[in-house]
Amino acid sequence: MAGSIVALVNLEKVVFGFFVLLAATLNFGFFIGDMADPSLHNINALYAAVIVNIVATVLKLGDRTQIGAIHLATSLVADLQLLSAAAVWIYATQGTEAGITTESMSLVVSLSGGALFANVVSVVLLVTETVSFRRQ
Repeated sequence: MAGSIVALVNLEKVVFGFFVLLAATLNFGFFIGDMADPSLHNINALYAAVIVNIVATVLKLGDRTQIGAIHLATSLVADLQLLSAAAVWIYATQGTEAGITTESMSLVVSLSGGALFANVVSVVLLVTETVSFRRQ
């Protein structure tokens, strides 16, 4: 029975979909909340979003199709924005005496929001690709 279930599921696509959705949900978890309130945005959630987005990007590298190129582009945008958000957070906390201010926190959350939009585009592409595959 277990062998027949594994045969029906393409494990590569499951792992790919898992990381695309996990990247979006982790980013959403960090993004949600008042932009200016650092207590509502956990740095560990941002770091987790960065790491999972990078893993999702690596998984997208092998696809040579047009939709694969768009997947990769959305992932690279999300990576760039999340890495920028992390850099702003690190600079604000380690490189300034003021620490994380409302202005710097707003910038971090805004960058995360841009990455979230890229993640949503990637999820929409994934769902669209899956639906169109089923119809063939």
